[in-house]
Amino acid sequence: MPTHLDASAGAARDPDTSDAASVTDTLGVSDTAGRTDTASETDTAGRNGTASETADTSDTASDTTDTSDTAGTSGVAAVLRAPQAVRVLVASQVGRLPLSSAPLALLLFARDAMSIAMAGILVGGYIAGTAVGQPLLARVADRWRQPPVMWAAVTVSTAGFALATLRPPPAVAVIAAVLAGVGAPPFESCLRVLWRDLIAERLLQAAYTLDVALQELIFIVGPMVALGGYALAGARGGLIATAVAQLAGTVLFSTAPVVRRWRGTPARRHWAGPLRSAELRLLLAATLLVGAAVGGTEVAVAGYADAHGSRSWAAWLLAAQAVGALTGGLLSTRYPLKDPRRALPALVALMAAGYLPLLLVAPLPLMAVALAVSGLMLPPALTAVFITADGVAPAGTAAESFAWVATAFATGSAVGSAVDGALCQAVGGVAIGFLPAPAIVAAAAALLWYRRHRRQLGAARPGVVTAG
Repeated sequence: MPTHLDASAGAARDPDTSDAASVTDTLGVSDTAGRTDTASETDTAGRNGTASETADTSDTASDTTDTSDTAGTSGVAAVLRAPQAVRVLVASQVGRLPLSSAPLALLLFARDAMSIAMAGILVGGYIAGTAVGQPLLARVADRWRQPPVMWAAVTVSTAGFALATLRPPPAVAVIAAVLAGVGAPPFESCLRVLWRDLIAERLLQAAYTLDVALQELIFIVGPMVALGGYALAGARGGLIATAVAQLAGTVLFSTAPVVRRWRGTPARRHWAGPLRSAELRLLLAATLLVGAAVGGTEVAVAGYADAHGSRSWAAWLLAAQAVGALTGGLLSTRYPLKDPRRALPALVALMAAGYLPLLLVAPLPLMAVALAVSGLMLPPALTAVFITADGVAPAGTAAESFAWVATAFATGSAVGSAVDGALCQAVGGVAIGFLPAPAIVAAAAALLWYRRHRRQLGAARPGVVTAG
């Protein structure tokens, strides 16, 4: 396959001037920077048979008139009909199951012979390992090829899980958990850079939204994998089942022809990678805040369920939120936005509004409905985040930029959980746990609006470029 060219990331962009070159290409500002020659981009991007693709996101005429593939269920159907799309999507979902199964498997394994504090350390070690490993692995994939990175990563991760099953001393067990996390293959970022080789440009929004919506299944099926392994083979079974699922996903994903053909974009490199983009750093800050709200709400839901007499209600309530997110994702594929980047601040603001009903701390049935409402806007907002990240990442750093978005969200979720737990314990009461989420998400929306306002002011002044 010809070298992959990320048109929306500005393939001709000088890495040292990426912020200036993208000044009119982020958060909904009309694109005027070097995208006039779109007819020739379809072949150089290595996407055979997609002559109608174009990287000019300012061409709103095609956005509003060509709805045969983007409006209605045909958007999702067109994505799923693309050759190899179902394969890599399913493989990615299976390979990412450890994101939800591994923490539970480690917790069940550790509680069999260790203290609850040690169990928490193991889970924290795994999560910290993924936070560090995903951007690093994606950076290597950006510069080289995906299969060798995936195989090397899954080897390290599987070794970590295997070492943990040997019941080593606590210090070694922590190292094993960290290795399992560091080596988790970067399915999420690798899949998202493949979409441009699989589908037409106009279908990217539907593909990202479908991917984000289906992620909810990971957090439903993953715990079942851990519990099933635990039921069949005891404390080690959850870890073994988790490692097997990850390995199966890696095999199915890495052997796909589109994955084997993909090559990173040749570009000048910088030690900071995509983080040298001021726009991406702002986006990561907002994503971290959104993640903090999601993580804090999970703790609040656990406290709510406990106050209503059964901790098991927490699982059902969080499942209701997941159903809401899945519904929001499917609706957003049915009614796609014309310009997700411009709409991003509004989407995040609507998400903040969706959390407000939780402050009423309603009875259980109404609380389930409120949680479903709170989940509706998450997939559309994350889809806009990924589309924006794709547009502002310097050339040759697309996979790593996606990995940083995932890391920011996961880190925010972990911090939000810890802060919300401490707040609930210090203040007491159920309602206090739901208070931070709408405020935090509103702060993320304000941050995005502020940056957009600055960029618009800079674009309105000839020769003035807003600094990062």
